[in-house]
Amino acid sequence: MSGGGTDPTVGCEAASGGGNKKRDSLGTAGSPAHLIIKDLGEIHSRLLDHRPVIQGETRYFVKEFEEKRGLREMRVLENLKNMIHETNEHTLPKCRETMQDNLNQVLQKLQAATDSVCKLQQREQERKKMYNDHLIASENQHTIQWEEFMKEQHNKQAEVDEEHRKAVERLKEQYAEMEKDLAKFSTF
Repeated sequence: MSGGGTDPTVGCEAASGGGNKKRDSLGTAGSPAHLIIKDLGEIHSRLLDHRPVIQGETRYFVKEFEEKRGLREMRVLENLKNMIHETNEHTLPKCRETMQDNLNQVLQKLQAATDSVCKLQQREQERKKMYNDHLIASENQHTIQWEEFMKEQHNKQAEVDEEHRKAVERLKEQYAEMEKDLAKFSTF
């Protein structure tokens, strides 16, 4: 132990002030000074030197902590190992099998949906084409009707203009005759 009192010769030298003569005279096994110094060393060691106790407690704590921690970590690692084994052996194959079954069904449904969408798109394109063709035909028909209407209006305008010209001519002739008749009566 590293305390200053367990070795009787060291305690004796400290008490006597050093020197070989005194040590020989005081250092005998049965002397009361030697026993007192020994007892003082033990008292000093027990009361003031706590290093051996602390070191022992520290070693005990570390040992207990490492054992408990080691066991806990071993349990955790064992549980992880079991879980990984369970996953690899049972869960993954079931998931893979279920996924393949469901994936085939999903692919079939997806193909059916794709076919339906293609048919709908084709119908929609045909409907739009028919609508556009009908719209173009209708527009062409309206253009033809408008041109015919404009020709008819032009012909009617020509007829009205001709009737107006004839009416103006008749009125001129009538007024010319009336003027002649009036000129006959003005001579009286």
